[in-house]
Amino acid sequence: MRAVPFALLRHAPTTWNADGRLQGLTDTPLSPEGERAARSWRLPAPADAWKRVSSPLQRARRTAELVRPSTSVTIDSRLREMSFGLWEGFTVAALRATGGEAFAAAEAAGLDFHPPGGESPRMTMVRLSLWSSTLSEPVVAVSHKAAIRALLALATGWNMLGRPPHRLDWKCAHFFVAHDGGCVAIERLNVPLTR
Repeated sequence: MRAVPFALLRHAPTTWNADGRLQGLTDTPLSPEGERAARSWRLPAPADAWKRVSSPLQRARRTAELVRPSTSVTIDSRLREMSFGLWEGFTVAALRATGGEAFAAAEAAGLDFHPPGGESPRMTMVRLSLWSSTLSEPVVAVSHKAAIRALLALATGWNMLGRPPHRLDWKCAHFFVAHDGGCVAIERLNVPLTR
């Protein structure tokens, strides 16, 4: 049975992160704080020697470049963030205040939460399952919060209702193993990005 390890990390902070705004496919850059954070991150062994892959969005690409300068980064669009469609740029608090029952119903849909013009976590999970099924060597992948949560759902069977089965620290690396058929399993979570 195929078992290929991979590490996932979320991009470093942006100003939209600081404001709590949904970024989705909006191509926001790292903030100055994000640039400093990514420069200070170092992957633990053996991941420090693994191939680097990234979402095409600049906040992820830049993070992948800064975590270990001079390492080439391969772009894979399947690692992109979940699209929040018409809700990008808004905070969840603002959407709750203005969206009424329609937004409450969308939030209660779990894996089938589907922003207008966007993508559901279930759709994101399928995309990431297809990505993991193609891995033939260990990689470090830089992606995004909603995408990584969708992969956590794939690994655990979480329906994205209620609290996640594991708390993820977004300043850490998360290690998984890719198996046949796009299945993934958790190896270890919340591994510090050491200096």
